[in-house]
Amino acid sequence: MQKLRYLLFVALIVLIASVAVVAQDDVAREDTVIFDIDGAEGAIAAYDNFNWMTPDARRNAGLHQSISEPLFILNYETGEIMPWLAESMVSNDAADVWTLTLREGAYWSDGEAFDADDVLFTMNLLLNDETATLNNAADSQQWIASVEAPDAYTVIFTLKSPNPRFQLDFFSVRIWGGINMLPEHVWADKDPFTFKNYDPEQGWPLGTGPYTIVSASETEFVYDRDDNWWGAATGVFKLPEPLRLMWVVTGNDQIRATLAANNELDSIMDITLGAFEALQAENPNIIAWFDGMPFVWLDPCARNLSLNTTVAPWDNPAMRQMLNFATDRNEVVEIAYEGVTIPSRTMFPEYGGMFPYIDAMEEAGVTYSASADLDAATAILEAEGYAMNDDGYWEKDGEVLSLSIEAHEGFIEKRRIQADLVEQYQRFGIDATASIVAGATWEDNKRMGNFEATTDWDACGSINEPWASMDRYTNHWWRPIGETGPNNNFGRWSGEANDAYSALIEQVGVLPLGDPAIVDLVVEAQSIFYAEMPVIPLNQATKLIPFNTTYWTGWPTAENNYNHPATWWQTVHHFLQHLEKVQ
Repeated sequence: MQKLRYLLFVALIVLIASVAVVAQDDVAREDTVIFDIDGAEGAIAAYDNFNWMTPDARRNAGLHQSISEPLFILNYETGEIMPWLAESMVSNDAADVWTLTLREGAYWSDGEAFDADDVLFTMNLLLNDETATLNNAADSQQWIASVEAPDAYTVIFTLKSPNPRFQLDFFSVRIWGGINMLPEHVWADKDPFTFKNYDPEQGWPLGTGPYTIVSASETEFVYDRDDNWWGAATGVFKLPEPLRLMWVVTGNDQIRATLAANNELDSIMDITLGAFEALQAENPNIIAWFDGMPFVWLDPCARNLSLNTTVAPWDNPAMRQMLNFATDRNEVVEIAYEGVTIPSRTMFPEYGGMFPYIDAMEEAGVTYSASADLDAATAILEAEGYAMNDDGYWEKDGEVLSLSIEAHEGFIEKRRIQADLVEQYQRFGIDATASIVAGATWEDNKRMGNFEATTDWDACGSINEPWASMDRYTNHWWRPIGETGPNNNFGRWSGEANDAYSALIEQVGVLPLGDPAIVDLVVEAQSIFYAEMPVIPLNQATKLIPFNTTYWTGWPTAENNYNHPATWWQTVHHFLQHLEKVQ
């Protein structure tokens, strides 16, 4: 009976999805690309908030993939920073003045010219946010002293200090998305903290991209092609072939696999190996990054266990070291990932551009072991006054050593990591427990410091150089418990060791990319980070992202590697130049 109910439920989901597509019957299914939205939050409560600067907005339900265009896109496969809305961005020799040149002929979907005034308006909005709570306000204020526009297509950024990574970090979709420019003629009289930017009758959200909004709901977002798109009109880009793009909330592996098998999805979010193999058996048109094991693409956001360094006993670096030694990363890979990834040696992704730094750290002995060292963990506990009680738990002064690990409820990958870590620590004698929390709560707990430990990906940032990830743990980002901060150093690591670490990373930040002096500075900083252990790197992130070639070809793969395959990133604009309708 239970199995019958499940099958009926799945059938109902498929029927609903089919009806949703049929209901939009002015555009044929074969002219529509249907993207799976990560079901981490389930139905999207703030579906009508298209103000990307506010925390509850969902940019990746089509907004920054089809409407809002970036200035540049970093191509992970070639290393090129590709011009998009802008033509170029160059710095002076000191890297403290950057000159941005915009494309002539670009315009918003209502026909109004996109120019330097829009860039100036957007950046000043962020720079003048006294609360520094709008997305990208804090980092903009950290670096930018002033912005000026000498003409309609030139914007000059004067920085507070040299930053050779300014273009890459702020405007090039290095990770997920960049700062998206706003149309001044729409936003000039709006409150950026409350304006939702959603009114399809007025064309809001207004963008420069090749699609415009049709409708949005808690479970479905629909965009239609703008045949007057500036990119095609000027000949800079080709007009994308899909007439319609849809993003739909699917919820879990079983539902999204069933929909894809029924050709009701063209792009599927990250799924488990087992779900992928079952899906491919049902639908031979399903492909992945690799045509065979391990199928996956390595995401740049490696996975971690982060500790709240203000909560006893984890305010003691020795106890954090103990937890590192008690962690078997090989087991995490086998249990949580079915063997399709590798343990992390550092906080960085295992990308070619990072190997000189990773290898230097390994040579210095400050990388993380793939296997546990329970003898070392035991020695630390005994030195700290712990002893094993009759129930098999470590105890001190009558209190059992415990650890509560949070995980985001919507990510099966994070929950699997959490479950295995709890099992590992329980076996070792730590009374570890799992706390599964809603997505918004999980984010709030991190920002407010209201957690003991959590699985996360927040060392994310470095792609071809180490500064971006390492800067996330500097004292610049420190906030007291209870005060909302960005998702940087949310474990509140502080003190003399962090001051020394931060000073080294500050030196790295002003050196040109690839400067040979960076390696020694990074190794020295990593030595401090390793000794303090505010974060326990676990494993490389994998994304098993299936694509359906029934209706559309040209998806990015290891063989057709014009770019990486993450469909929740703003790089989808590049995908749309490659997708071709199956005839």
